[in-house]
Amino acid sequence: MSTLPRTLAQVAGYFAQGGTSVQLTEAFLARITRLESLNAMVTVTRELALEQAAASDVRRVGGTSLGVFDGVPYTLKDVFCVPGVPTTASSRYLSSWTPPYESTVARKLREAGAVLLGMTNTDEFTMGASTETAWPGVTHNPWDTSKVPGGSSGGSAAAVAAGLGVFSIGTDTAGSIRHPAAFCGVTGVRPTYGRISRYGEIAMASSLDQAGPICHTIEDAAAILTLLAGPDERDATSLKTPVPSYELTGASIAGTRVGIPKEYFGEGLSDGVRVAVNEAVEVLKAQGAEIVEVSIPEAELALPAYYVLCPAEVSSNMARYDGVRYGHRSKADTLAVLNAMSRSEGIGAEVQRRIMLGTHVLSTGSHDAYFAKSWQVRDAVVAAFERVFTQVDVLVSPTTPHTAFAIGAHAGDPVAMYLEDVLVVPVNIGEICGLSVPCGLVDGMPVGLQVMAARDQDATMLRVAHAYQQVTSWHELAPEV
Repeated sequence: MSTLPRTLAQVAGYFAQGGTSVQLTEAFLARITRLESLNAMVTVTRELALEQAAASDVRRVGGTSLGVFDGVPYTLKDVFCVPGVPTTASSRYLSSWTPPYESTVARKLREAGAVLLGMTNTDEFTMGASTETAWPGVTHNPWDTSKVPGGSSGGSAAAVAAGLGVFSIGTDTAGSIRHPAAFCGVTGVRPTYGRISRYGEIAMASSLDQAGPICHTIEDAAAILTLLAGPDERDATSLKTPVPSYELTGASIAGTRVGIPKEYFGEGLSDGVRVAVNEAVEVLKAQGAEIVEVSIPEAELALPAYYVLCPAEVSSNMARYDGVRYGHRSKADTLAVLNAMSRSEGIGAEVQRRIMLGTHVLSTGSHDAYFAKSWQVRDAVVAAFERVFTQVDVLVSPTTPHTAFAIGAHAGDPVAMYLEDVLVVPVNIGEICGLSVPCGLVDGMPVGLQVMAARDQDATMLRVAHAYQQVTSWHELAPEV
């Protein structure tokens, strides 16, 4: 197969012309093997994929197709539990663990007939912004293999960009869908918190984690959200409100108020990214959008608040990895030594750093000084976004201050890595929704345009991004891997 389909519509056209899911799946598996050096995949589920593809072909021939996803090959970030498939969070600690239960995300995709090609690389336990903390090693950016793909869903974004599947599902705690989507030139959506169930998803920070699609177009993202969104009795944090319609047909943005937050265009933003985003704003203006300059000074507080609140939740969630119940187990004579050795041997430096930071801020002497105050800051950021969304319908900004950086550029400097989240983390702390779509190239590397909307206004956010993609072609570009 000379050209693999990149979108759901292209797959539907392929099937309409007599192509089979088995043929398509074999072609994707061959490409995964050919591009193994990208290190985008942790586990390739070849036998499962071909089994699912064959079942899809039987349904299609028999006139009982399950719908638009039936027979479509895709990948999952290596944090979504799939029975019988190793789910490792890219950590040595879970390198031999196979979950006995199925995440809601994986179940819904399986029930829709989608074909799982495998699990994608991620920063260990999703802690990082480059996949450089991954135990299997760094994923390489398909646009320039000397550079990172972003993180923590870097494997998913690189897989989609390199054509290793039609779409992937990632997670976003501080921008971990949008950040790699920008670096890899693909579309990534972080929906409103709770809209997609977290059941069966390996947790990093439970009040911030949110699954979402990484794909090529907003049309595909809307279809994936329609499939995955909805309440789940096994996830107490999932939203119980009705899922809104993500219908995009005939959508117009004429009269839509698009806010340009000045704090997102300040010091540290590269000239090339600034130009690309400003040009994207002009595209929206030409379609009838009303451009409004706004100020959200509280957004600058989101990053420091995040790096107190998130490690605190990490400290709590990581307590389950004790060398006793499951995962890596060291040899030791006492329980205390077993706990310590299992964690030190099985868990990497960045994860240990966040555990220690979180344990510190939760300690008796630091709780009020750091943790409680950071929650007050979070409340202030939430209130600031609520205020600004009375003035505008969406916000538009760069997704990242610059394009993908070189592998090793931030080695030994965790603070520099944390600053990678500066433009994306306000969405998570502010409890709103956000996405990134490609909007240009700078020195051959993709630039991301971030679109944000108020809580539960995902449909408005999608409509604006879709309108942009309807008149531009950046999302159609592909790297020459």
